[in-house]
Amino acid sequence: MRKVLVTGSAGFIGYHLSQLLLDEGFAVVGYDGLTDYYDVRLKQRRHQMLMQNQHFSATVGMLEDFDTLRDLAIAERPDVIVHLAAQAGVRYSLENPRAYVEANMVGTFNVMECARELDVDHLLMASTSSVYGANEEMPFHEREKCDTPLTLYAATKKANEAMGHSYAHLWNLPTTMFRFFTVYGPWGRPDMALFKFTRGILEGTPIDIYNDGEMYRDFTYVTDLVRGIRLLIDAAPVRPQAPEEIGAHDSLSPAAPFRVVNIGNSDKVRLMDFVEAIEAECGREAVKNFMPMQKGDVPATWADATLLQELTGYRPQTDVKEGIRRFVAWYREYYGV
Repeated sequence: MRKVLVTGSAGFIGYHLSQLLLDEGFAVVGYDGLTDYYDVRLKQRRHQMLMQNQHFSATVGMLEDFDTLRDLAIAERPDVIVHLAAQAGVRYSLENPRAYVEANMVGTFNVMECARELDVDHLLMASTSSVYGANEEMPFHEREKCDTPLTLYAATKKANEAMGHSYAHLWNLPTTMFRFFTVYGPWGRPDMALFKFTRGILEGTPIDIYNDGEMYRDFTYVTDLVRGIRLLIDAAPVRPQAPEEIGAHDSLSPAAPFRVVNIGNSDKVRLMDFVEAIEAECGREAVKNFMPMQKGDVPATWADATLLQELTGYRPQTDVKEGIRRFVAWYREYYGV
């Protein structure tokens, strides 16, 4: 039985990935700090559900605590590490930037050190569409330069990509970075738009809509996302021997077993259309508070997912209205509304 260490296993994406891996016969070792960035009870409940499977175990610890992380990794000796844990949230990085440096940079360094010491088969680490920053040519593809991050969150994730490449080169460590595009779905984070909009609409409280709703996002349903990650586990990059080995769409490094992969729905959705779909599902109209563009935000994201499809044969495809329907159903059941 192959074993996967998942950091951030009590998080939104980590929970869904862990559940998928367990369903497919993997043993999963979870590691999560259970921080209070949002309701800890939601994180605890996710872990409780995973613990119902005998092949799941969990350790509570911070990424910055290298000794605890290393002791766990050495004791469990995973074949693969999927590093999802991070200080998330674009807007919170304006309020508490130090948390991002500590969790996303020091914490990721600690994970890479464990992967190097254990010589794992594959290290996969989460990046973000935010690294595209001020880039304007869309859809975004992995071979674009990403030198204009607009928030410290994005900058730390870009740094993680650079750190990952260096370790892949130095230690021949197969490493895949995946860039997420606005993930949503059941068991989501309360600080994200779908959660906040649904809560506001059902409670009749105002929802903040930035840039007067003239924003576009490539909304990616969470089960589509984790399916992409699962398939990428089996697509470990190999250091190329010659430039012609790298395909036209491939971000594979010429100097390391390292690549970056977008995981997105390849469809940009207007924010106001997103809000209207939530209103339709909730059966009531939102009280809208139109706001200017927030500092560090971008007007649009849109993924080119060609590389993901070439590597795995898979492409996310859940329609946003169907995804919203599933989320609202979960929200009503979980909160009893």
